[in-house]
Amino acid sequence: MPGPLLDDSFPVEVRRHVVGLSVARLTANACFRFAPPFLAVIARGLHVTLDELGIALAVSEIAGLTSPFIGHVVDRLRRRTSMSFGLVGVAAGALLAGSSTGRVQFALALVVLGQSKVVFDLGLASWVSDHVDEARRGRVIGITETAWALGLLVGVTLLGLLAAVTSWRAGYVGGAAAVLVMAVLTARRLRDEPIEPPDDPAGKVAGDPTGKVTDEVTARASAVNPPVAGPIDDLQPAATRPAIWPYVAGAAALMSASQCLFVTFGSWLKDTFGFGAAQLSATTFVLGGVELVASVTAARRTDAWGKERSAAGGAMLMVPAMLLLAVWHGHLVPGVVFLAIALVGFEFGIVSALPIGTRLVPGAPAKGLGLMIGAGTAGRAVMSVTASRLYTSGGMTGPMLVGAGAAVLTVAAFRFGHRRTLHA
Repeated sequence: MPGPLLDDSFPVEVRRHVVGLSVARLTANACFRFAPPFLAVIARGLHVTLDELGIALAVSEIAGLTSPFIGHVVDRLRRRTSMSFGLVGVAAGALLAGSSTGRVQFALALVVLGQSKVVFDLGLASWVSDHVDEARRGRVIGITETAWALGLLVGVTLLGLLAAVTSWRAGYVGGAAAVLVMAVLTARRLRDEPIEPPDDPAGKVAGDPTGKVTDEVTARASAVNPPVAGPIDDLQPAATRPAIWPYVAGAAALMSASQCLFVTFGSWLKDTFGFGAAQLSATTFVLGGVELVASVTAARRTDAWGKERSAAGGAMLMVPAMLLLAVWHGHLVPGVVFLAIALVGFEFGIVSALPIGTRLVPGAPAKGLGLMIGAGTAGRAVMSVTASRLYTSGGMTGPMLVGAGAAVLTVAAFRFGHRRTLHA
């Protein structure tokens, strides 16, 4: 995967490990994303209503408000430690979910799973920030973010098929096993590097600790990033550093809009068209494919088009798609098409937005990204309850209208933040 996307000017360490870390993130995302499409199936298995399980989901999202604190801690840990620990926690949360006997235990399991994934995600983003300068960080983060789409395309599809053959509990157990394997591989293969960013942001030190690099690679890297001392983000002029709160608010609105889709589409397909676990797995495979296209496109284009503009553009695409889904939700083919377009917009927008988080707080990439993730999980928490109740009371129309409104707010927030940054 990184071959055509990362040339020799990128650090050797990044090119060597980006695929493995992306696979690790794929397994974690599969466990994290398993619940929403199968919410109705899980609710029936736990003998609770969809509304009650929506509240459990909201509780787990509210716990995401600790993300800024987690980011503060991760900034002080070695990257291998935070990523390995996070993966082990994801596996523990998945096993706890698979053994749940009621909504309280299930909610606790989702809290453990979700917060452990935050630890891994922030550790990974900080590792990328340590090795890659901000101007090109969008490409590497975009590659790792394909794991979000692949988590649905490959991970949730396989777990869903396992659930169709056995039960939803087996889906979580299978996911936990895969995550544990990747936790071991991450701990064994990744170097235990210092917390501080390397002296050479082009990656010559991190990628080749002995200093024995070829003149060709050195010349290419130096042409892109002349060697400098100190954290990369500290070198960014004050006038180009982004305003923090518009982007934090934009992340909250964007995640809110996406949650209106994620907590309803599985129940919509089940209730309206009679989909079972196998059909839901097939649908998630298709939707994961279109998300993957959006992720790869963002990885290739976001740095060139501009991160703020790209994030706003993705949210803008969600608006008409969700409005049309609100109208055409009674028709399977148009409805799935509009759902796919909305997910493309979200995926492109969130992949473009995440690199902004790594530079919100100079010298502390995990803290800045943690602020965005914390705001996003707060938005998801609100919409987990709101969207599920709106769906229960009136179908897809209400959640889609609310989601479209949140996407409009996302566009406004990122554009405002961009103007504030330019005129700071």
